This record gives sequence, C-alpha cells and structure tokens, in this order.
Amino acid sequence: MSPRQAARGMPPSSGGRSRGSRPAGRDGVMAGMAELGLRRPVGVAPASYSAGAKWFHWITAALLAIALPVGFVIQHIKDSDKTIFYTLHESAGLTILLVALARLAWRLRHPPPPLPAQVPRLLQRVAAAVHHSLYALLILQPILGFVATNAWGFPLRGESAYLGFIDLPQIMEKNEGLAEVLQTLHTIGGWAILVLLVLHVAGVVFHQAIRRDGTLLRMI
Repeated sequence: MSPRQAARGMPPSSGGRSRGSRPAGRDGVMAGMAELGLRRPVGVAPASYSAGAKWFHWITAALLAIALPVGFVIQHIKDSDKTIFYTLHESAGLTILLVALARLAWRLRHPPPPLPAQVPRLLQRVAAAVHHSLYALLILQPILGFVATNAWGFPLRGESAYLGFIDLPQIMEKNEGLAEVLQTLHTIGGWAILVLLVLHVAGVVFHQAIRRDGTLLRMI
C-alpha cells in the first residue's frame, strides 16, 4: 500500500483491473462495441465490402434520404415553392441513377463478400431478392421520372435544370396520356422502394440485434 492510499483510506491495489472498470485502448473499444451489439461473434470474422462499395452504398443512402421524402410530400407544397423541390427531387433521382450504374460496374469487378456461413440459406435468398429488387428500382425509377417529366412538357432546363445548372435535352413532345401512365408507375415504384428499404433495415436490425452474426460490420 502506498502512503497516498493509506492517507485516503484506500485498499491496497491488486495490480490488476477492477471488475467494474472498462478496459482501455483496443479492449475498451471492443467492450463498447459489445454493449452496442456491434461486436463480432466469437471465432467469426465477416468479410468486409470493398471501400468503393461502401462509398457507393452510403452515397446512395444519402441521396434516397433526399429523393424519397421530397417525392412523397411535393404534391402538398404550394405551387410557388414547387419548382425548387422538383429540381431537388429530380436531381437527386438522376444522381441515384448514375451512382447505381457506377455501382453495378464496380460490383462486376469487385464481387461482394459472401454472407457469414452461419446465416441460413433462406435468409440469404431473401437478402439477395431484396438487394436485386432495389438495384433494379434504383435504375428504373429515375428513368420513369425523367421520361414522365418530359411527357408532362417540363424538360430539365432553365430553372428546372439538373443540379440547377445542367440543361438536359427534351426527349419527347408533350403527351399527357403517357405522362399519367408513367407518373402512376413512378409513384408505385416510390412505394416499392420504401417497402424494400424497410425490409433492408429490418434485416440489418435482425442480424445485428438478434442473430449477432456480424453482418452490419461488412458495410461500416
């Protein structure tokens, strides 16, 4: 016991960590991850996505966080303010299309890592179906929106230009009948993407909080 311990009435140190203290350094980080449900299962080291795939994933997520809410509420915005919201929605959507195409090209050269071996085959098939459906819609949905906008007679030019300053060509003459059909399909596509995103997030929560198989760690 040191003089300082004796003066303060402290018990002698055992030289080790007390059970109530959190370890420092890397052990402390791992302990914190365990508390958050982020720690890998013992003996399992899930293969991680490439850095490029992670960037594509999170950029797409950020763009969807803009495009989807704006698309759902834009009909309830007063007419004098709609132009800026349409431009925001359309610009985010077309950027999602470009990112999705680039992401597919990247994926062909950098295949995704397999799911952890302990994930049941049925869950692997469900995850693949959700991912493939999302990929298809992230490409189809912006195209539907762009063609519908042209069919309504509102090309992305001037104050409605892509990103606010890039004029895009008008690809067709005004056709309200076609525009209504495309708009309906675009609306259905928006809801389908929302449902798939809910399933995707629910799957992540299930794997992380219940199965704890390290799936989330592959994308962070």
